[in-house]
Amino acid sequence: MTDKNPRRAPTPVGDVVPGDPPVPITVWPVPAPQEGETLSNAMGVRLVHNLTHPSDLIIDLAVGPQLARAVIAAHRRSHLHAPRQVGWGREAATLIVTGWPLDAASPVEFFVRCRASLVPGGCVAVLLPHDDVTLPVDVIIAAKRAGLAYLQHIVAVDRPPRRGQRAQLDIHTDVLILTRSASETGGTDG
Repeated sequence: MTDKNPRRAPTPVGDVVPGDPPVPITVWPVPAPQEGETLSNAMGVRLVHNLTHPSDLIIDLAVGPQLARAVIAAHRRSHLHAPRQVGWGREAATLIVTGWPLDAASPVEFFVRCRASLVPGGCVAVLLPHDDVTLPVDVIIAAKRAGLAYLQHIVAVDRPPRRGQRAQLDIHTDVLILTRSASETGGTDG
């Protein structure tokens, strides 16, 4: 049956930034994290559901219980650790979620460890406060040196953009999605 009043598809929200290949930018309307925490409950749910499948292993290096709640609700498995704790387990994970900046380890050493703890095609989600525009570049450079590829950039906003209104987005968090290549051709380039 044909609709006599067809509705247009929503205007896509997003952009592409240069990369090899170009990296998509996605906008997620989710609440900001509480003071001293890495992510909100809604952000945890979106990360778990968008980047994992049931029975996938997730390594939680975030501050706060939000990711743990999302992991339990989605029936995933997790290594729930205090940030940067030694010994993430022997089994490779599909997703590692971490805040930034790091406390002790150098960024390249941290990403080398993340790469070693991921299955091929697995992802590291790095959550950055949106107050320093150079920080994402520093993270991407360190990740690349460790053999991880820049896959996607997600910006988390307090309120979604509204159709027909031009307004600046109230961005509170940048999420960089880095991946371990499934082809295993990546390596370190000191």
